[in-house]
Amino acid sequence: MTYEILTAFFGWMTVINFALLAVSGIAVLAMRDWITSIHMRMFKMDEKDVHNAYFNYLAQYKVATIVLSLAPYLALRFAG
Repeated sequence: MTYEILTAFFGWMTVINFALLAVSGIAVLAMRDWITSIHMRMFKMDEKDVHNAYFNYLAQYKVATIVLSLAPYLALRFAG
């Protein structure tokens, strides 16, 4: 695997992950009541706990995307 292919791989992985993060965030905001009611029934949680779970999910996904996709891409870009 060449340096250019690896850089392109991490670049596209970053774009795809941030797109999924944006879609997830928009879905949670746009369909909050409907999604919350489904998850409250599925997991027998309070509404506040469900909203906290959404926030934690989005925050952890963002951190994972930065650490596992964006940081390697930037390191490869600046190193080459």
